[in-house]
This record gives sequence, C-alpha cells and structure tokens, in this order.
Amino acid sequence: MTDDPFALFDAWYAEARETEINDSNAVALATVDAQGCPAVRMVLLKGHGPEGFVFYTNRQSRKADDIGANANVALLFHWKSLRRQIRIEGAVTQVSDAESDAYFASRGRDSRLGAWASDQSRPLDARETFEARFAEMEARFAGGDVPRPPHWGGYRVAPERIEFWQDRAHRLHERRLFTRTAGGGWNEGLLYP
Repeated sequence: MTDDPFALFDAWYAEARETEINDSNAVALATVDAQGCPAVRMVLLKGHGPEGFVFYTNRQSRKADDIGANANVALLFHWKSLRRQIRIEGAVTQVSDAESDAYFASRGRDSRLGAWASDQSRPLDARETFEARFAEMEARFAGGDVPRPPHWGGYRVAPERIEFWQDRAHRLHERRLFTRTAGGGWNEGLLYP
C-alpha cells in the first residue's frame, strides 16, 4: 500500500486498462448548475497527475455552463471487472491553450471536424442537420489541417478528496480516503463501508 493517492491511482488505472474491455478511461463527471440542479455524464480521462485529472469538451456545452456557474465537481471511475471505484472531488480550471491544441491535434480527423460541426448539448432538429454541418466542415477544411475551434478545450480537476473503493464479500467493502491538507499534502484514513 502507498500513502500517495496518485501512485495508487496509477496502479489501479493500469490494471483497469488491462481488464476493462471498453473505455477504461471513461469517468462520470457530476456538475451543478447555477440553480443547484445536478447533472452527470460520462467523459474520457485524457491526462492525469499530481496537478489533476484532465478531460476535453466543447466549452459551450451544458457541462461547461455548469462549470462556469460552480467550479466544484465530482468524478467517478467504476471498473466493474476489478470491482473497484475511485471518487474524486475538487475544483475545475481550464487547461492552457497549448495543452488543448496539442491534445486536439492528436484526435482523429473526423473527431476534429465533429468538434466544429457540433453545437454540443444544444437542441438539434434532425440528424440530417448535423450530418450536413459535418459535410460543410469536411469541405471547409478539405486538404488542410483542422485547427482547434476557439470554443473547445480541456479542463483539469484539482482533487481535494480521492476515495478508493474496493468491493469485498458480504458488502464489507474497503474504503480509503485521501483529503488534501492546507499545506498541499494528503491525510489518509479509512471509511466504514
């Protein structure tokens, strides 16, 4: 066992990447809007380390609107094959333009075009409308690079709490909680299942 929550995350994440058949980097992101109404959706973890956990999205989406109203969020990884969960709570900040540009450039061309074509989370009258917009973007960027749209980028969740949950027989689960100290270190303890 380690007293470093990031080392423990790295170990569990490496195991999940070996055992989860689909999207071991999928994580539920919970936000709260300006009226205090919660929302949760799946995003993909695209980076992590002591500074936090990074995902990317359209910054005009509902999740981005929620983050703009309240930067405190929660993440939940659930790896059924390992019978494990990791809960993370903390505040979100935007990653740098350079970091967003680098990740965007690594995406497949169709994904990059889709970022231009989609008004994520906004009403869509028909699938054909989106497909037509996608075709317009294909024509617009034909034969050239697809730059990152100005409304698209990354977010980093800086954890204040990280809980590691391991399933045990008879619901006698093991729960390990790390909480950030005022000095930037971590306190560690156990929780009743």
